[in-house]
Amino acid sequence: MKALVYKKPELMALEDYPDPVLASGEVIIKIESSGICGSDMHAYFGHDPRRMPGLVMGHEVSGVIHQSASPLYKPGKKVTVDPLITCGFCSYCRTGRDNLCENRTMIGMNRPGAYAEYMAIPAASVVPIPEDMPHRVAVLTEPAATVVHALSISEARMHRPVQEQQVLVIGGGAIGMLMALLLTSRGVRHVDLAETNALRRVSAAEHLPARIIDPVDTPPAESSYNFVVDAVGRKVTRDMAIQALKPNGVLMHMGLQDWSSEVDMRKITLAELIVLGTYTYSYADIQATVQALHDQVFGDLGWVEYQPLADGPGAFAMLARHKIRAAKIVLQP
Repeated sequence: MKALVYKKPELMALEDYPDPVLASGEVIIKIESSGICGSDMHAYFGHDPRRMPGLVMGHEVSGVIHQSASPLYKPGKKVTVDPLITCGFCSYCRTGRDNLCENRTMIGMNRPGAYAEYMAIPAASVVPIPEDMPHRVAVLTEPAATVVHALSISEARMHRPVQEQQVLVIGGGAIGMLMALLLTSRGVRHVDLAETNALRRVSAAEHLPARIIDPVDTPPAESSYNFVVDAVGRKVTRDMAIQALKPNGVLMHMGLQDWSSEVDMRKITLAELIVLGTYTYSYADIQATVQALHDQVFGDLGWVEYQPLADGPGAFAMLARHKIRAAKIVLQP
């Protein structure tokens, strides 16, 4: 089969790659769509020691069951996946927090992923989708579920309903776009999205019922937001988020471009800020997200760009140079 292989930092190549072998309890999926994630871009730049050269990355998936060694699925079924492969017996798995599984592995990291024509995965990680749901929509399940999970965690710590919040979303990539769309779909009237890339600001303005700002020219006012989402995760965005929060405001930290940095612990402490992290989603989040996408909660997804898998090397290069307005690129074999 053909697959997009990570060769070395800043080099992807379309190559002949061994077909996946069907193992007991697993299925082989014929990939119809696979999205490029920010974490894959980390690896592309050589910043992720978990993703090594020679790997087929990709964990945002929509496709059709091609072969099955599980009684749960028959060939032809339309599916997406939970890319986390969990143990099922640790304390986190057994209490419904499988995203924190102590023994988790992941497609596109520990085993070949979805930038290919076919991919193998345990049947327990497969998520059925409605037969009338287009693959070009279902492929957004994984990033959208990340947002659904993050907002659920955040709402639990807010003192007033989210609809009453002044919200700042930092970052106009896929996570920022999906978060802003989810917030506005739930009736939040005051959403600002901060993005430094002029091309993405134009796209965001076309597809979001939100105020779009360039934080370089128009820095968010100090202590002016109840809820801030950092969908970038750099030192400059962490500083921006903390500065922008009102006392007792909630910061949801989602991006990880920089793995560590100093932050203003004085304000966090004296203003009693609530700083939250998030990692992926639960299976319930994924199920809810499939339904939300099917119901067009996230709109028409006109800000997503679709390209052939063969154009994958160029897509990564364009994203690396910030020369594309799309917040998400989806590859299709």
